[in-house]
Amino acid sequence: MKIAYFDCFAGASGDMILGALLDAGLPIDHLRAEIAKLHLSHYELAVEKVVKKGIGGSQAHITIDQNHHDHHHRHLSQIRDIIGDSGLDASIKEKSAAIFTRLADAEARVHRSRVESVHFHEVGAMDAIIDVVGSVIGLTALGIDKVFCSPLHLGSGTVQCAHGILPVPAPATAELIKGAPVYSTGIQGELLTPTGAAILTTLASGFGPMPAMTIQHIGYGAGTTDPGIPNLLRVSIGDDARGNMGDYDVEQTVVIETTIDDMNPQLYDYLIERLLNEGALDIFLTSVQMKKNRPGTLVSVICLPDAVGTFADILMRETTTIGLRWRLENRIKARRVIRQIQTVYGPIPIKLAISNGRIINLTPEYDDCMRVARKKNIPLKNVLDDVRSEAIRQLRLMDE
Repeated sequence: MKIAYFDCFAGASGDMILGALLDAGLPIDHLRAEIAKLHLSHYELAVEKVVKKGIGGSQAHITIDQNHHDHHHRHLSQIRDIIGDSGLDASIKEKSAAIFTRLADAEARVHRSRVESVHFHEVGAMDAIIDVVGSVIGLTALGIDKVFCSPLHLGSGTVQCAHGILPVPAPATAELIKGAPVYSTGIQGELLTPTGAAILTTLASGFGPMPAMTIQHIGYGAGTTDPGIPNLLRVSIGDDARGNMGDYDVEQTVVIETTIDDMNPQLYDYLIERLLNEGALDIFLTSVQMKKNRPGTLVSVICLPDAVGTFADILMRETTTIGLRWRLENRIKARRVIRQIQTVYGPIPIKLAISNGRIINLTPEYDDCMRVARKKNIPLKNVLDDVRSEAIRQLRLMDE
């Protein structure tokens, strides 16, 4: 599977995404030929090699004849018609329409209106239509199966747009980035535009560090302004390294950590139970030596990226900590199957770990075995051993 990873260290815009794909190998002639299927007129599409703070890249230039398109705004239905009536492939039409629908949703929430009533201004101009559709065309032409993205650099301060001076991120951008990891370093100006945010948040399968991949091509798409950092969007394209990992799954998780040296140890039992009930993937405690030689406990919680806020709030409320650290990590796991087997103790669920069609591990369900041990007043270790042995016996018979 071929993947593309967008590193948004200077934010992203529609023309930066398009420029990055061109720099990574998208032929400009192919892009022009595909864009022509939209039946638009009075525009020019070109690419220029530029250098930003010592790093080379490609800048996509879309020149619109203002005599034909000045102040020409469109509703979502009109943009959908332009895309739908084109000669583009069905998948390109579908993804492009989804991006504009997401933009319209964001604008409607900002203006407290219905999606059908939204007038596209900068977003609905011809250059944005070419940016959006062109980006989808580029990803398709380069054979990209999945898109991943870094946390989004927003910028700060204000931006001038059709509605006047607005804060950064612009209100529509703020709506679009809900649920995605974002940050600002104090760079003045708008680094992430609504068009860039819409494309990436619609197409990306995940946000975080670069996934395991074998990089084949790298492209840099240049923006028009020159902030204090190289105004470039980097795209890395290559094969998903999971192709070398057999049948294992790779996913992104979050690790939340805090060190505590002033809490009643009795509270940890309740904390762990609460976190697991909320859906934590795992939690563990590590003894550590803290400043001034005080013994303490490192609390580590593993969860899915969209649950960071939930578990951070629990840790803040249920412990004595006043601060947390969190980071994104990749996790490799075997495919898991739960199978119930008949034993001398009755039916007991078994968790199987499977790779390439082979069982590589099996574990009796602890809680079920514990209930049996208590009910029959026998050692838990004996129940676990008996159930595991019976599971191995039955599974071997099934293989035969």
